[in-house]
Amino acid sequence: MKYVEEFRDPVLARNVAAAIAREVRADRSYHLMEFCGGHTHAISRYGIPDLLPGNVRMIHGPGCPVCVLPVGRIDDAIALARRPEVTLCTYGDVMRVPGSGRLSLLKAKAQGADVRMVVSADAAVRIAAENPDRQVVFLAIGFETTTPPTALAVRAAAAQGLTNFSVFCNHVLTPSAIQGILSGTEEGLSLDGFVGPAHVSVVIGSEAYAPAAAEHGKPVVISGFEPLDVLQSILMLVRQINDGRAEVENQFTRAVTADGNRKAQAMVAEIFETRPSFEWRGLGSIPHSGLKLREAYAAFDAERRFPIAGASVPDHKGCDCGAILRGVKRPVDCKLFDTVCTPENPMGSCMVSAEGACAAHYTYGRFRDA
Repeated sequence: MKYVEEFRDPVLARNVAAAIAREVRADRSYHLMEFCGGHTHAISRYGIPDLLPGNVRMIHGPGCPVCVLPVGRIDDAIALARRPEVTLCTYGDVMRVPGSGRLSLLKAKAQGADVRMVVSADAAVRIAAENPDRQVVFLAIGFETTTPPTALAVRAAAAQGLTNFSVFCNHVLTPSAIQGILSGTEEGLSLDGFVGPAHVSVVIGSEAYAPAAAEHGKPVVISGFEPLDVLQSILMLVRQINDGRAEVENQFTRAVTADGNRKAQAMVAEIFETRPSFEWRGLGSIPHSGLKLREAYAAFDAERRFPIAGASVPDHKGCDCGAILRGVKRPVDCKLFDTVCTPENPMGSCMVSAEGACAAHYTYGRFRDA
């Protein structure tokens, strides 16, 4: 554990925090959005806001794929799962996200639907191979990090000649979402820069964010997940903002390169293509921000195999998850937070996912000291 502990050294953390305090300008504010829920949890867990000057504010962004999956897509998945011939497979967090009427895949399973939690896309392929009499649908979800495993699963199903396996694709693209956030800033939201995702960037590379940074004049710094990573990334953003620069910088050099994983990118490009637009919870429809299966793999596309409504459905009226995902509100601004909405009784996706902003605030309890 020595290597990890070096990135959690309290003395070094205070030194970096002191450097941030020296370099921020008293005549301006710094509004920095961390896109990834892993960073949100690190910020809450290690009390990073307590180390920052008052004019440096961290704003929570979309967080994770589970958080941004809209209600309508959950409803579509539940409708698929309720078909008598279908076995629906997906990851654990997705099963708990409330759809319309607060019905979730987990509740649908309790009502008799064949819903199974898997830890990998490959596990869904195995289930299909072992159950030729069932139509096995894999509810695929994730940013660019989990898209290559889904592509591998489709390729494996094709190689095995499986006719009972399909994918309900909900893979989304991070750079497009950043473009969408910057293009649609509203309700007084001010953003000066982004703490860029770590795991996503291992796949797509740091240069994938260059168009967003250049077009909107906002710096992006790719950051690791440890507290010293995040603090150093904030310092790098402060320096860029002070200099009037809007560049993509890579703090997480021990894992991220400029080009990313070219082999994974090629495999994804073989199986998937970009949708004209895709709906994100809280952010609305964002152009070119979602993936679908290419025509060559249409036989494995659940949206072609089954009738799917595809309707846009609003969130629960009292839930502010959408505003939290846009950075307009904080979890503590929601009237449901820590009252009727808890991890055991989530009203919205931000409290479901382990990487959700509401779950982070609830888990580490810092709001109780405010």
